[in-house]
Amino acid sequence: MKKFLFKHKIKLSIVIILLVWYTLCLPKQLFDVPYSTVIESSDGRLLDAHIASDDQWRFPAVDSVPYKYKKCVLQYEDAHFYSHPGFNPVSIVKAFKENINAGKVVRGGSTITQQVIRLARKKDRKYYEKFIELIWATRLELRLSKEEILELYASHAPYGGNVIGLDMASWRYFGRKPHELSWAESATLAVLPNAPGLIYPGKRESQLREKRDALLLKLKEENIIDDMDYELAISESVPTRDFRVPQLAPHLLNRANKQYGTKKIRTTIDYQMQETVNRIVQNHHHILKQNGINNLAMLVLDIENQSVSAYVGNAPTTREHQKDVDIITAPRSTGSVLKPFLYATMLDNGELLPHSLVKDIPTVINGYNTQNFDKTYSGAVPASQALSRSLNVPAVRMLRDHGVTRFYDKLQDLGQSHINRGAGTYGLSLIIGGGESSLWGHEPCISIYGNHFKRLHSNQQ
Repeated sequence: MKKFLFKHKIKLSIVIILLVWYTLCLPKQLFDVPYSTVIESSDGRLLDAHIASDDQWRFPAVDSVPYKYKKCVLQYEDAHFYSHPGFNPVSIVKAFKENINAGKVVRGGSTITQQVIRLARKKDRKYYEKFIELIWATRLELRLSKEEILELYASHAPYGGNVIGLDMASWRYFGRKPHELSWAESATLAVLPNAPGLIYPGKRESQLREKRDALLLKLKEENIIDDMDYELAISESVPTRDFRVPQLAPHLLNRANKQYGTKKIRTTIDYQMQETVNRIVQNHHHILKQNGINNLAMLVLDIENQSVSAYVGNAPTTREHQKDVDIITAPRSTGSVLKPFLYATMLDNGELLPHSLVKDIPTVINGYNTQNFDKTYSGAVPASQALSRSLNVPAVRMLRDHGVTRFYDKLQDLGQSHINRGAGTYGLSLIIGGGESSLWGHEPCISIYGNHFKRLHSNQQ
């Protein structure tokens, strides 16, 4: 054995080097590309999405490949996908002969695994590069399962223009998720990556239909679909227009992007509620802007489930009026919003009853003079009526009786993190807008990204 090793040491060294290279040749992260940030409603419907930083619509990688698309793409690209080790020698030989005879590239012999490598490497399509792709393909087959390789292909294949990946292509051309596509629609997306620059929905429709129908016929011949499915499929039209990515929650999208980066995030947003709230905000903004009010926000909470049902961070105003600012998270004067908290706190403590009479008279407390909004006074009014009418004078007097420090501490317990400068800084003005808070308030209180946020304390109602 020693003599054998010594005699063939150079050859063995080369073999060892090649084995080490083969083991390490495949990058740990095969696709080093930017992705879009995508947010979905609670039932999985697309709410909004950012284009990737390289100006490509590339949604995060799919976690499963739909049955219909899988059957279509395998029949069109790689019928022996589940039986080869990453390359198909028969296909390579046939493609080489046809290309030599034609004097140009007329046929490709790449498997889906090789195409995944080509999409990741982005190199010129030369024979030397084909050899590298072949080596990397066999290494990829050892690292990942067939299903995972198929998922990589579906996630990174080009579908015309700046559309990358099955998820985005399905939305752009059909306005639906991949699992909801018909046989004809799945076949259309299966043939597009083969020539994304030449065949583009809305252009050369006859060529696109011809390729799609040829694939559908093959599916029929392979008994993957029956005669009825085939006839229905070929009767469908090819896509002639693009569907725009919905922009139902742009401010929530920006927030999700800052917190979680480029991911697909399932939120607690109710799709129908979000659409309704968007219309309400748009209509209300149309009225308010006549009076010079250009910004507003609206947050709808599901109290029972402790989750966010709708999120509109600002009105559809102009950039001049800072339409991109998320007012939901921006601190603003609380105005009269804290009055119900004081009222409820005093009820809980037995300091007040709904029908207790409170004074609504001209009042100066240690030099602090307050007035009602309409600058009138009612004398003595029931506490509940003073709250419903949002009277300033009774609220200030009630806060004096309850104690500013006690109320300030209560607001801290409730998670009002923006009111944080100490009770003495705010004084009695705290109850009528002397402090600032946001619509969001205390971040961990409610759920908005599935299970990422949970209520921390049972008393945070």
